[in-house]
Formats: sequence, structure tokens, C-alpha cells
Amino acid sequence: MSRTRIKICGLTRASDVEAAVHAGADAIGFVLYARSPRAVSAARAAELARRLPPFVTPVLLLVNATPAEAAAALQAVPQALLQFHGDETPAQCAAPGRPYLRAARMAAGFDLLDFAARFAGASALLLDAHVEGYGGGGKAFDWSLVPRGVPLPVVLSGGLNAANVIDGMRRVRPWAVDVSSGVERAKGIKDAALMRRFCDAVREGDALAADAADQ
Repeated sequence: MSRTRIKICGLTRASDVEAAVHAGADAIGFVLYARSPRAVSAARAAELARRLPPFVTPVLLLVNATPAEAAAALQAVPQALLQFHGDETPAQCAAPGRPYLRAARMAAGFDLLDFAARFAGASALLLDAHVEGYGGGGKAFDWSLVPRGVPLPVVLSGGLNAANVIDGMRRVRPWAVDVSSGVERAKGIKDAALMRRFCDAVREGDALAADAADQ
């Protein structure tokens, strides 16, 4: 059984970055979307990313960024993985020439398999709730909407927390999970204890899946 990777997104403070790494995060997300309450500049993302140890990946979340904005973000954080969360086309996602995640806004009637075929160049699909605006709004979506046989790795997002992540892992079997509001005390302000509980719950979910596979 593969270990489920953990991404903690929307960090704005150095102390939260350090706490997330200590809790066991594999990736740290920085929101480069000015309308988000968790937004940071590319320069600030670079400062925070410099605190990451080897093998913890910085992820830059972009929403309908211009080519110049995407290039500036990568210049600031050259080791980053990109995450496209807007209306970007496959060509726009591929244009920077870097590995990327593509967010999929899950709702009834949404064809995830067709979406995966269109974005076949993505490293993974990040499944989030379909809400007004961009981002999942801290809302969980109906996990039964995720079909079997998605040809790309899946990152489960949207309203996750320590209390529900094991159930989400059991039902969706994602390659990774992504949390933001579920480990916060205020928007953009993470809680070290909540991050630790979330990461511990993911590890518990992995252990339960391994036990089930052995039976």
C-alpha cells in the first residue's frame, strides 16, 4: 500500500510552515490569488519556501494568472509545483513547461474522466467542491461522484479535517489529500495541533487500509 501524501495549503506565516513540516506535510501550498484571504505575494511565497527542508515540495496556487505572472512566480520559487485553480485550458497549464496539478470542481453531472483526458499532461487532478468563485470554500463534495478508473493520480480536497479524512481516503482512495480550512483557527492562520491531528489521521487511514489489504 502506498503512503498517502499530505498537502497543507494556504500558509502565510513562517511559524505555520515549520509546524506543518514538523507535523508531516509532504507539500506546502501558497496561494498567489489576490482575492483569497490566504493570498501571499510571489516574493513572500519565496521567503516561506526557503524554510522548507529537502523533499517537502512548495506548491503555487494560481487562478487565471497571466503568462507573465506565472513566469514571475516560478522565478521566485523555481522548485515549485504549479496548481491551476481557475479556468485555464490544457495549453495554458502546459505553457510554463513545469509539472502541474489541475483542480477539478466536482458537482453532479461533471465528467471527471473526460476532464482527465483533456488534462492528460497534469501530474495529478485535485478534486475540490464546486462553489461560487474559485476554490472549494472549505466545503466537502459528494465523494460518490468520483468514478473508478481515473487515469491520473487524484488529490482529494474540499472540507477535509482530522474527523473526516479517513472516511474520504477509504471511499476515494486518493494518492494525496489536501487540507486548508480544516487546520485553521482563522483564514490563513494555521493551528499546529490541528495540523498534527490531521497528519496523524492520514497515517491512521493508511494503517487501516494496509490491515484491510492483508485480510
